[in-house]
Amino acid sequence: MRYFGRVFRPPSEAYSLIIQATIGCSHNKCAFCEMYKEKHFRIRPTADVLEDLDMARAAYGRVERIFLADGDAMMIPQPRLLEILAHIKKVFPECERVGIYASPTSLKIKPAEELAQLKDAGIGIAYLGLESGCEEVLARMNKGATAAEIVEAGLKVKAAGIALSVTAISGLGGKENWQAHAIDTAKALSAIKPEYIGLLTLMVNPGTPLHNWVRKGSFTPLDPREIACETRLMLEHLDSEGSVFRSNHASNYVALAGNLNADREALLAKLDRALEGDRFRSEMARRF
Repeated sequence: MRYFGRVFRPPSEAYSLIIQATIGCSHNKCAFCEMYKEKHFRIRPTADVLEDLDMARAAYGRVERIFLADGDAMMIPQPRLLEILAHIKKVFPECERVGIYASPTSLKIKPAEELAQLKDAGIGIAYLGLESGCEEVLARMNKGATAAEIVEAGLKVKAAGIALSVTAISGLGGKENWQAHAIDTAKALSAIKPEYIGLLTLMVNPGTPLHNWVRKGSFTPLDPREIACETRLMLEHLDSEGSVFRSNHASNYVALAGNLNADREALLAKLDRALEGDRFRSEMARRF
């Protein structure tokens, strides 16, 4: 099998077979992100993807989950994506779920009926980055979509019957917009009510516009205590009954896991204990 560049995948796809169907990210302009900067977005030839699947079949035993990388495989034209999914069913009949990254743009151009086709063809979960529900934060970070557009994209996925995992980033508003970021992100997540919510914590990476803003003083990152307060405020405003909530990524200062809305008070209590005892993951431990 071949893979071009660094591998990125959702935490829940850690044990999945990862097949690179596209290279890079279709947007690749977010001010905080350096994941795909060395890659020019392109869709791999279908024949190459099918060949990789055949090589994986020869190399591995039982494969229950497959993840189609890189950053936005939902951009693949429908006939080609359906061909890939049909081949997965053929050579991996035991596969229970195919996962895929999606963007607001790729979901906007996919008609609802095409998403339903993808569900029937094997797509079991889609991963969508909200990052923030605050329009000012999204615009500054050059997300390329408004909160309303991302909410609409998420609801479109859910309507097709595909499980949806939505990520947001603690600290993305900085000290300048932390309250609006927390409350508006909670509102957007509450509107979508995805099956899964993943809360990451901002990492300021060299080579990004955000890193330059921090150096120049126009963006002030939150410290661990401020991140905990922001997360607390978001949870207080979050109404997403039935969502699995996870904030236990390596980037997070405090590991949180629960089911909403049932575990909200327990999650808030854990944040309070961290604040009272100054118990936060070290910066060294957050480097991965």
